[in-house]
Parts: sequence; C-alpha cells; structure tokens
Amino acid sequence: MQFNISGTTLQTVSIDLQAGETIYSQRNVMAWMTDNVQMNTTTGGGLFKAIARSFSGGGMFIIDYTAQGPARIAFASRFPGQILPFALQTGESLVCRKETFLCAEKSVQLDIALQQRLGAGFFGGEGFILQRVTGPGTVWLDLSGEVVTEDLAPGQRLLVHAGHVGVQTPSVQFSIQMVRGFRNILFGGEGLFLATVTGPGRVWLQSMPIMNLAEEIGKFLPQREVREAAGGGIVGGVIGSILKGE
Repeated sequence: MQFNISGTTLQTVSIDLQAGETIYSQRNVMAWMTDNVQMNTTTGGGLFKAIARSFSGGGMFIIDYTAQGPARIAFASRFPGQILPFALQTGESLVCRKETFLCAEKSVQLDIALQQRLGAGFFGGEGFILQRVTGPGTVWLDLSGEVVTEDLAPGQRLLVHAGHVGVQTPSVQFSIQMVRGFRNILFGGEGLFLATVTGPGRVWLQSMPIMNLAEEIGKFLPQREVREAAGGGIVGGVIGSILKGE
C-alpha cells in the first residue's frame, strides 16, 4: 500500500491498493476511486459500537473499500487544513477530536475515548467523548488550518483554546482552568475557560478550528441567512444561498 497527499489548503490523499487490501472511512469523505474497488457498508463491529461512535461525533456506519486488483482510491478533506498520516505500531494509540478521522487501514481500530475529568467534559469544548485510533496500521487524520506540533516534557503545561487541540498522545492529560482576572473574563474576549494540556507526550494543534471558521463566515452573511444557519448550520445557510441564486 502506497499513498500520496496532494494539495495545499484543501488536500486529498490518494491511496494505491493491491488486491485484497481494504481501507475504511466514515461517510462523505471518499472523493474518487477506480471501478475495481468494492464498497461494503457495515456497523463496524455491531450495533453497540455504531451507537458509541455516533456519541463521539462519528457516523453509525463504516464503509469498507476493498481492492479487487491493483486499485486507487482518494479521500478529500472536508475543510481547509492538512491531512496527516500516522503509522501506528501494535497497541499504539492516538486520541483525536471527533471530526479529525478521515480513513485508515482495516487493521486500525476506531473507538471512543472518554474524558477523564468532569470539568474537561463540561467546559473543554469537546464533550465527554472523543475518538481513539489504535494500531497496527496507518490512519489519516484531517486537521483544520495549519498544524503545529508540541512535545511536552513530564509536568510541562500548555494553555490552549480547546478547539485548537486536534490530536494528542494518550499520555497527555487534558483539563480546563478558568481565565484569571475579572477584566480578562469580561473584556478579553477569550471566554471563561482555557484548556490545559500537560505532558509527557505530544500534541498536534490546529490554527483554525472549524467552529471558528464557521463563525467568521457567519459575520459576512445577511441576517436572514444567519438565522437559517442557526437552525441548519452555517454551511447549510451558505449552500442555501447558492442554490437560490442569491
């Protein structure tokens, strides 16, 4: 199996498969493939796993793409950013935000990861459930904006807006703390809480969380479209305008 990542701000990953090799993804990310790739939609391990994935922000169904001979399949990012490949060893895991999983070899397990601390689940911007990918095999994750990697020493702490934390090794602890100072809270525009990531481990930070991008787009929409977007999502409001010819 070989792959190539192309593009700049809206990337694709093209994967060359040999007969019998399988790549799987959640829905709406396959871009194109040769006609000798067989699709098979499953629950990915039964109803319980499907429901658990839906709680973590993923879909209930998994799509397997199996090559019937030498084949090629491509997956596209869903927002401006970077596609990162991770070659995981047996038992090696990564914890990631719910929207970052793009596709993986069939040997990679996709599970849920629970927040260890109650406060992080309530105020960390992610909820209690994240996603965990475990090797062996290669997984491709889709982060938004530019990506910065930070290696944290034991006990080293980094304060981050929660949405900027894209991927982390399981050894990194994620918690939240309140912004200090009344004026900072009232006028600083940074909100009440910041995420705290504590080493040892590695964390991959994304410069433009998709929610921030949606909010910036929303500022330029007519008020009617903003109201529509509040009910059906910012992207839905934009698409609605295009379809209406506005």
